Amino acid sequence: MENLIPVINKLQDVFNTVGSETVQLPQIVVIGSQSSGKSSVLESLVGRDFLPRGTGIVTRRPLVLQLLHLGRDDVESRTQDGTFIKADEFGKFLHTKNKVYTDFDEIRQEIINETERMSGTNKGICSDPINLKVYSGKVVNLTLVDLPGITKLPVGDQPADIEVQIRDLCMKYISNPNSVILAVTSANTDFATSESVKLAREVDPEGRRTLAVITKLDLMDAGTDAMDVLCGRVIPVKLGIIGVVNRSQADINNKKDLQEALKDEAIYLQKKYPSIANRNGTSYLAKTLNRLLMHHIRDCLPELKTRVNVLIAQFQSLLASFGEPVEDKGHLLLQIITKFASAYCNTIEGTAKNIETAELCGGARICYIFHETFGRTLESVDPLGGLSTRDILTAIRNATGPRPALFVPEISFELLVKRQIRRLEEPSLRCVELVHEEMQRMIQHCGTQQEMLRFPKLHERIIDVVTNLLRRRLPPTNAMVENLVAIELAYVNTKHPDFSEAHFVHRSVYDTSESSNHPTRALTKDMVAKHTEEKDKPEQPVMKLSTREQRDCEVIERLIKSYFLIVRKNTQDSIPKAIMHFLVNHVKDNLQSELVSQLYKKEEVTLLEESDHIAARRKEAQEMLQALQRSSQIIGEIREIHLW
Repeated sequence: MENLIPVINKLQDVFNTVGSETVQLPQIVVIGSQSSGKSSVLESLVGRDFLPRGTGIVTRRPLVLQLLHLGRDDVESRTQDGTFIKADEFGKFLHTKNKVYTDFDEIRQEIINETERMSGTNKGICSDPINLKVYSGKVVNLTLVDLPGITKLPVGDQPADIEVQIRDLCMKYISNPNSVILAVTSANTDFATSESVKLAREVDPEGRRTLAVITKLDLMDAGTDAMDVLCGRVIPVKLGIIGVVNRSQADINNKKDLQEALKDEAIYLQKKYPSIANRNGTSYLAKTLNRLLMHHIRDCLPELKTRVNVLIAQFQSLLASFGEPVEDKGHLLLQIITKFASAYCNTIEGTAKNIETAELCGGARICYIFHETFGRTLESVDPLGGLSTRDILTAIRNATGPRPALFVPEISFELLVKRQIRRLEEPSLRCVELVHEEMQRMIQHCGTQQEMLRFPKLHERIIDVVTNLLRRRLPPTNAMVENLVAIELAYVNTKHPDFSEAHFVHRSVYDTSESSNHPTRALTKDMVAKHTEEKDKPEQPVMKLSTREQRDCEVIERLIKSYFLIVRKNTQDSIPKAIMHFLVNHVKDNLQSELVSQLYKKEEVTLLEESDHIAARRKEAQEMLQALQRSSQIIGEIREIHLW
């Protein structure tokens, strides 16, 4: 199981190269207030001075510290120029590649330089981590993340929201459920008000992954001790509370050796806390952290393996959606044009692969426009709408001239019925407009295929070509619709087979009128209804009708209604056919040839230039997929014996 920590270190290296936080790896996160002794704890674990020191915020970027234990024979390391050196302690930074640091003062300076490079010199912080590996025979295998010290107020030229920035950064790391929280608190402060413990409690209320460290035990007031705190009687912490003794500032200034400091720490603990000395101190802390991290990795590993496999599948799918980089642009252009034209035609025919389920579209929508929208609109047109008895009588009188007519003049019927037929033109043209709008909307619906989204310029040109084709077909379609109405107006066919009842209407009206003994007009049900409607209209000058005039008006009304219904039926059938022929079918049959003639040219190959966004996302996806596959391989190398 000792090999688990190096495995996690390898995974961390893999994901650090792509800068991804997609996979949350097990690690120990160190948090604490400023001057709580975090740096001293870390240096004690390493056994060397290597961290920057000073006043205010010194740690301004997360430091991912990987400690790797070296055996007696494992002391070789390759330098930047490819040669080998002998060293029992050395460090490597991720950002300096294979450069080896055998001088820990150089490591400290490199941390300072890299911090200022990303964070500036104004004491601001940066969330990008610095990755450092320390190889030594004096360390145990550990992975720790050192975070900036928690502060309350900005000092000097620190940002005004420095407290919020640091808190958010700490929360980002300790919120990872796979992390072990190392909450550092100084013994000369009240443990109950510890900021680090308070933060840990927010993300780990049960304390299952929190370990508390009490530093500076030797600086407590005379006559006091930390026995209650160390024994968990003040605030219990499930993973335990470990006390350590730091080097004083004077020791640091005098460059007191850390090994000597560890001996002094052991002596102090035996003297001050003899009953619990074996459960405290830096050495015990290192072994405890090593054990906790190994067990934590063991518990997280199955879920981590599953997570990596799921992400591999997701990124493979994402990468496939971006497509391969373009090699043969001409072939790809023709392929995209053909695919779009096929998708457009299939949407009209209702044979598309991805049929819309949320709303009607394509051919189904056109069918709905023909038979529901247009059909209902025509049926709602009243054959006698807009005609009053005065209009009819005036037309009859004007058609007779100076001489009274013996019979109803046909010219009055023709004049009035044409007036009614013209009312069918507007809804017919509106039907053309609705179908045109739907075919325009289909362009966007079919233009969502991934190949087109890769090439925004091509997408835009295809939309332009199809839009222009539809626009060109609109005038001839409208002209045909207008002609169909004009044809009906050109010749009123009173010999139409369905209009044979005209003479029966004429005869029945006259027979009814002559058989009536009442001097006034014999009202039919239709006339009663019309009379009722007219009562609701604004009053007009009273027109007294003779019996003959009442009879003639009724004949004209009956004939207009009968003939109008015939024309309306013809219109309801012929308009959709005209629209299908002149607009829908013409576009469907000529779409691909139009696209090829307009776009399949040498100068148009530039349309296949990929957007920077797609190219960047493909590169990111490729790098992430490679990292995940490498991670899966690393995890797969672990044998069952390592887990138990």
